[in-house]
Amino acid sequence: MTAGKSTLHPRNLHKNSYDFDLLISCVPELKHYVFTNPYGNQTINFSIPKAVKLLNKALLQHFYGVKNWDIPDGNLCPPIPGRADYIHYLADLLAENQTEIPKNSSVKGLDIGTGANLVYPLIAHKSYGWKMVGTDINKDSFQNAQQILNENPDLSSEIELRFQKNPNQIFKNIISSEERFQFSMCNPPFHDSEESAMKGNLRKTKNLNKSKIKTPNLNFSGQQSELWCEGGEIAFVSKMIEESVQFSSQILWFTCLISKKENLFRLNSLLKRLKAVDIKTIEMSQGQKVSRILAWTFIPENKRSRF
Repeated sequence: MTAGKSTLHPRNLHKNSYDFDLLISCVPELKHYVFTNPYGNQTINFSIPKAVKLLNKALLQHFYGVKNWDIPDGNLCPPIPGRADYIHYLADLLAENQTEIPKNSSVKGLDIGTGANLVYPLIAHKSYGWKMVGTDINKDSFQNAQQILNENPDLSSEIELRFQKNPNQIFKNIISSEERFQFSMCNPPFHDSEESAMKGNLRKTKNLNKSKIKTPNLNFSGQQSELWCEGGEIAFVSKMIEESVQFSSQILWFTCLISKKENLFRLNSLLKRLKAVDIKTIEMSQGQKVSRILAWTFIPENKRSRF
């Protein structure tokens, strides 16, 4: 995991090797999963879900002051460094029409599908002081995210959760008529079926273990709404783009992670047809993995600094 971390965003707190002695002091149980690899570096087996969850718990506690973070077994357990990268690139995007990166509660962000882990709002607020709203369609995930907030009462006025009752809607029923956000963000379900999600996780597990394992081991786990939806990534993001038109004056930058590069052409074509005034693709590199953020706005450039 330490190899290639230097390619993370320059402000990413996780761009250097993990200090496992420090992390174990935060979460003692982590020590049972730490070992020294053939290169003499301390690490964990990232194909073991419990190990990944304990590492996340320690990272969130040490770097972001988040206490008693936990998620149920089977829920998506995201890699913290990559999630932090999305936040830092969003900060750069917001700074384009400012004299400096905004680091205060005047910035309000919307996380679509925050999940049981609540990671994006936690990192966003702790890193930049932004106010955040997280949404989800899964009641169990929503309740767990609320439990994390309950365990961290200092966040109760900074992070708000809103349950999306209609799974076919994204911004509707969430944003009030007078409300404004500087950005929305989303890590969408990118598989089009449960079978596809399982196959994808099997490939990831094989790569982590360098083995011929035939049973998917959901090391980063994930519920149905987190990993797949009908039509996959292209259908979900297309719906988001179409719905964004109705909220074009209320969100400065709409953004979404795109896992499949080949989807960008169709999504860009849709955005142009719907008259987005600015469209950006922001590449993020984490070791050998390259992901990208699709960002679009309907606000003219000369009005963005006053949004």
